[in-house]
Amino acid sequence: MTLLSVKNLSVEFPTTDGLVQAVNDVSFDINAGETLAIVGESGSGKTVTNLAIMGLIPKKTAHVSGKVLFESADGQVDLLSIDKEELRNYRGQDIAMIFQDPMSSLHPFFTIGDQIIEAHQIHNKVDTKVSRNRAIELLELVGIQGAASRINSFPHQFSGGMRQRAMIAMALVNNPSLLIADEPTTALDVTVQAQIIKLLQDLQKEFKMSMILITHDMGVVAGAANRVNVMYAGRIVESAGVNELYSNPRMPYTQGLLASVPRMDRPHTARLETIPGQPPSLISLPQGCSFNPRCSQKSNVSGNRCETEMPELTERATEHSARCFIGENL
Repeated sequence: MTLLSVKNLSVEFPTTDGLVQAVNDVSFDINAGETLAIVGESGSGKTVTNLAIMGLIPKKTAHVSGKVLFESADGQVDLLSIDKEELRNYRGQDIAMIFQDPMSSLHPFFTIGDQIIEAHQIHNKVDTKVSRNRAIELLELVGIQGAASRINSFPHQFSGGMRQRAMIAMALVNNPSLLIADEPTTALDVTVQAQIIKLLQDLQKEFKMSMILITHDMGVVAGAANRVNVMYAGRIVESAGVNELYSNPRMPYTQGLLASVPRMDRPHTARLETIPGQPPSLISLPQGCSFNPRCSQKSNVSGNRCETEMPELTERATEHSARCFIGENL
């Protein structure tokens, strides 16, 4: 069953320098119980896409268009068209989000417990004691030792990994059906990163929820996702199942991302490859394919199409789509 369907989502920010096209005509679905990874370099539109889904982009400063159809207990709702009050009924209860930096996401003046309790009481008319017990239960579930006493700690008294676990507890306190995890392992050491990803996988199974995992780490994606959307310059440029994407990437940008990741299953005979150049300015995107200034394979396409035409996102194999002129007739 499709839990969330994003259709033709675009987000534009008017600035004095021009129109920033942060997200451009993005469409994708996520099914119940699956993990969809969204990957790409910084500035590719990953976070803005999901902030738009959550209704966290102020309409006074941005133009948001398209549809975000969510299958709630009350039926299908378009999260972009409902009013703020109605959206708050879904945000934090049916759909929750873990933000990149837990230190800036947690309020420094309130205890960890106060913040989790508040998240619970917003959507549940229960006594504070009930919410406190629920908060302790979630802190124990995410691996905080001595949760009954640590609930009274302030964010600065937690390590980076513990703060991320507290953010996960807050996101799950209302048992959401969809969790959006935005770079959940940023600024954590490798050991803690692995622990957080394993924790999210275990909790996903326990809560029977879907998850959107936003990351630039292709190594994290390999072991955590069912499907992958690769984004570049505000657009989806490739979409496939995780095994299919790793074994048969069709878009040169995806190939470049995978070539830059160390592989244990290949001989270490050459240096890791890099993608030349820098991502384009979202105010002044290049003509044609946005990746063409950095693409080493555009000479394989006749007629300068890469410089003059934007390729469509077309299906190349079963449930595998790519935005590229190379191999489009295969």
